[in-house]
Amino acid sequence: MAHPDGARRTLTLTHHAKRTTIPGEATRMLLWIDYFFLSLPGLLLTIWAQARIIRAYAAGARVWAVSGLTGAAVGEWVLRAGGVGDAAIEQASGELSDYYDAGHTLLRLSRGVHEGRSLTALGIAAHEAGHALQQAAGSPGLIVRNVVVPWAGLGSQVCGILLVAGLWLGMTRLIVLATILFALALVLQLLNVPIELDASRRAREVLLAEGVVCLEEEPIVARVMNAAAWTAVAATLTGVLRLGSWAPGRS
Repeated sequence: MAHPDGARRTLTLTHHAKRTTIPGEATRMLLWIDYFFLSLPGLLLTIWAQARIIRAYAAGARVWAVSGLTGAAVGEWVLRAGGVGDAAIEQASGELSDYYDAGHTLLRLSRGVHEGRSLTALGIAAHEAGHALQQAAGSPGLIVRNVVVPWAGLGSQVCGILLVAGLWLGMTRLIVLATILFALALVLQLLNVPIELDASRRAREVLLAEGVVCLEEEPIVARVMNAAAWTAVAATLTGVLRLGSWAPGRS
C-alpha cells in the first residue's frame, strides 16, 4: 500500500505544476494580444496595401494588352525609349519577385510577368523599368531606395524573430522591441513609396508617348503600376506573419 504522505506529496506537486503552467500560457497569450494592439495601426496599413495590390492585379490580369507584347518586351521598350540601353532583362524565380537591380543594371521579372501579356504583366514590368529611368536621370530617390529597402526588409525579419522569442520566453521587453522594429520597418517602407510612385510616373509617360498602351488601357495600367509601389509595404506584414506563425498557440 502506498504511503499516505507520499500520495499527498504527489498531489501537491501535480497541483503546483498546474498552477505554474497555466499562468505561463496566460502570459504568452496576453503578450500576443499586447503586440497585436500595439501594432494594429501598422497592420491595418499593410492589410490595406495588400488589398489594393490584389484588386489592381486581379483587374489587370483579366485584360490582355492590345499590343500583344509580353512583360519582358514592354520592359525592354521602356528601357530603350528612356535611353537605358545597357540594362539587361532576365527571368527571376518565384512569384512577385520582380525587382530592378541598380547595382547590376539588371531588370529581374518573374515568369508570369516576363512571359505574360496581360495589363498586369505590362504594368509591373514597366514599373520596375521605371527605376532604371530614375537611375539614368540621376534621381537621388533611387539611392535612398537602395538603402531603405534592404534595411526595412532586415528589420521586418528581425522583428519576427524577436516576436517569436518573446512569446515563447514570455519576455515583455522582446515583444516591445519587436513592435518598435515593425514600426521602424514600416516607416522606412513608407519613405520609399514616393520613390516607387515616381518610377511608375516616369514609365507611364513613356508608355503613353510610345503608344504601347491605348487610352482605354491606361487607367487599368496606372492602377497596376501604382499598386506595385506598395508591394514593399505589404511584404513587411507578410514577413512578420510568416515568422509569427511559429509563435506558441499560433500553429
